[in-house]
This record gives sequence, structure tokens and C-alpha cells, in this order.
Amino acid sequence: MSDTIQNEKFVELNYKVIDEKTGDVLVTVEYPLGYVHGVNDVLSEQVTKQLDGKKVGDIIEIPIDTKLLYGERDESLVYTDRIENVPQEYREIGMTITMENEKGEPRNFIVTRFDDKTLTVDGNNPLCGREVVFRLEVLTIREATDEEIDVGGAVDADPDLNEILSQA
Repeated sequence: MSDTIQNEKFVELNYKVIDEKTGDVLVTVEYPLGYVHGVNDVLSEQVTKQLDGKKVGDIIEIPIDTKLLYGERDESLVYTDRIENVPQEYREIGMTITMENEKGEPRNFIVTRFDDKTLTVDGNNPLCGREVVFRLEVLTIREATDEEIDVGGAVDADPDLNEILSQA
């Protein structure tokens, strides 16, 4: 039994997304990400290639081009409105508001600023336009069960995650 990451191994990782310029942690996981290596495409090919052959305790850092993931920042997706037009429950920095366009297509907007007169929302992904590093720490490597290989991850994980994985 190999203790290195390779195809059809069940792997658990912690990860953080770090702003290269400031060093600020922009995203961190609350619980380990578990997947079956070479079966589940929850991570980009760029990341999984870097994980090949790694061992428990190894840490890798991968610069991510957010333009490839999210496109260019689009300032037309930033809106400011008078505060009296915004319901009280949305007046919180970081709040996600889902709105629909004329075609009924949903898009998430995040409250980025508000004061006693205005509130601003941004429909760009929060990582859009930033230079970031994806930092992963390998926590667990083991043989995947046949069932885990079928679904691409842990069988006893959150049911919503399994539902998404099984439909992919």
C-alpha cells in the first residue's frame, strides 16, 4: 500500500486561498476536502498534477490565474443604490443577494459597502482580479473503496455534496 497520492486513492486536504500581494487569507475550509484522486474533478487539473506523489503533511502552493477561472473584472456588475431601497436584512457586508436578469437567470451579488445613504453590491466573484495562491495541506491518503470511486468522494459526506458529485 502506497502512502503517496495517486489515482484511485482517497485524499483529504485542507486548503486556503491567499492574496499574493497582501498575504491575507481570502478563503479557508471549515472541514477537510475529501476526494478520490484521478476520479473526481473537484480540483483543477493544474492542482491535481501538483498533488501526484505527495505524502501526508506535504504542503503545496499553486498560483492561480483568476482571469482563467472567473474572467476579467466587470465593473458593470457593481451597483450602488440608496439605502432606503434596500431591505434591512441585506444591510451587512459580505451578505449574498441572488438577483435575476431579464431572462430569469440568477446571479449572486455580494454587499461590499454600505453607509447611512447608500449600499453597494458586486456581481463579480470575490477573487476576480486578484493574484492568489492556492495552499493545500495533505491530511489523509488511503485506498478508496469501490463505492467512493463510484461517487468520487466520501460516501458518508454531506448528502448535498454526494448528490452533486453523483450527478456530475
